[in-house]
Amino acid sequence: MQVDKSRKQVELEKLRKEHRALDEQIMDMERRRFLSPGEEAEVKRLKRLKLHKKDEIAAMARQANA
Repeated sequence: MQVDKSRKQVELEKLRKEHRALDEQIMDMERRRFLSPGEEAEVKRLKRLKLHKKDEIAAMARQANA
């Protein structure tokens, strides 16, 4: 039981780090004065991926509390 909980904590922390990294990438790109259409599409893709990670984090947190 303890090993399973520890594994979930490690995975949860991994997701949080990925979420923060995506946030940093998005902020770096949005600091630019102008974005090309390709860069704008990349920002949108990163935001969707970031939202997906957030949903995964929330689901894991709910599971951990259940």
